Amino acid sequence: MAGGLGTRLAEETSIRPKPMVEIGGKPMLWHIMKIYADQGVTEFIVCLGYKGFQIKEYFSNYFLHTSDISFNLSNNSVEIHSTSSEDWKVTLIDTGDLTQTGGRLKRIKKYLPEGDFYMTYGDGLADVNLADLKNSHVSSGAMATVTVVQPKGRFGVIDLEEGRIRGFQEKPKENSAHVSAGYFVISTACLDLIEDDHTSWEELTLPRLASNNQLNAYFHSGFWQPMDTLRDKNLLESLWNDGKPPWKKK
Repeated sequence: MAGGLGTRLAEETSIRPKPMVEIGGKPMLWHIMKIYADQGVTEFIVCLGYKGFQIKEYFSNYFLHTSDISFNLSNNSVEIHSTSSEDWKVTLIDTGDLTQTGGRLKRIKKYLPEGDFYMTYGDGLADVNLADLKNSHVSSGAMATVTVVQPKGRFGVIDLEEGRIRGFQEKPKENSAHVSAGYFVISTACLDLIEDDHTSWEELTLPRLASNNQLNAYFHSGFWQPMDTLRDKNLLESLWNDGKPPWKKK
């Protein structure tokens, strides 16, 4: 999913689509695709919308982005010194600037083989074990599986007893609240439940699946971090600069 406006990250998304915001000099979209590719998933369909032409231009020039090159302007020749390519097949589909998330999925149905496929958004990084996620989905017999996490609280917690502070707990996990991490396995049969471009995957389709007992939960206790705000972007940047980003498998 790479078509949203990303309004909460307007400092970056006023000039580029959110998945093209860079972490460590690489677009967020590249980091997400590496999570999949490092676990053997190398065929991608990207649902484009807002400023989608930038994503098309990035992949059309991917070889140049990842190569050391000399251009001899006198004779219009090119010398390749070194290159780093990916064994990926990337299909870029314009699904409309204002299309809802469910509508974007429905628009790519003809490009999908029958059966199950992975789906995620273009703004969240995680060390999800994709094989375990798929096994959970298959064994559940449900039409869709969503990865769920218990996010850490944004603020530290003070331990109080009779008006006295007894200690501090740094950004604890919520005791019971679970949220969607945005990493799904979906049966193509789910796409028949989506009516049109105005259908929201989150607000209409997922509740419908849940009410029919067709939505499985895969619990993930490892790393997960969305990029909703500039603060989130800076956090991911600092994790990358530390040299061992937790979402990077290889």
